[in-house]
Amino acid sequence: MKLTNIQSPEKFPLKSLFLLPMLALALAGCATPDYSGVMAAPDGSDTNAPSAARLHVGDSITISFDGLPDPLPAQEKTINDDGTITLSDIGTVKAGGKTTGELEKSIHDLYVPTIYTHLTVTVKAGDRVYYVRGEVKSPGRQIYVGQITVTKAITSAGDFADFANHKNVMLIRSNGQRFKLNCDAILNGEAPDPPVYPGDQIQVKKRSF
Repeated sequence: MKLTNIQSPEKFPLKSLFLLPMLALALAGCATPDYSGVMAAPDGSDTNAPSAARLHVGDSITISFDGLPDPLPAQEKTINDDGTITLSDIGTVKAGGKTTGELEKSIHDLYVPTIYTHLTVTVKAGDRVYYVRGEVKSPGRQIYVGQITVTKAITSAGDFADFANHKNVMLIRSNGQRFKLNCDAILNGEAPDPPVYPGDQIQVKKRSF
């Protein structure tokens, strides 16, 4: 049987060869965007853990020491961009991503028994806040009380103002990372709603006319 519908290579239209790279680029553009960066905590902690119980970059904490013959003064620390704090005699301690109880144990185990025989460590976190600025109805400092996302954080600041650009919202992490968000796409289910952590800032831009 003679096949008449298949063209030989020499008769295959040359212009089709030029279309192949364009088709490949188009298919690449349809790939699902990588949202791992914006969804990750700034200190690399587990985002599935209860955020209200975890310490994050920018948190202020007070560390108290008891049970020593010569009392040590309490120390106030702010968690650094790399998620650490520095204490006398033991140096750098990882704090970001831990609960206050886990940090108490880490500090205790670094001091005892190498430096002290007995020691009680207490870690207390200060007020935890984030900021919503720009074109919202009640811009300013917001108390962080638990897990919250960008769109809910905007709602906590009174929602978008009349001239807000929903498609140009900046999420600025406490470690300086910046992400441009389209809140219309988020609300339509076309993009994830990133979590907000203590020390983060949300900047809602104004529409240009």
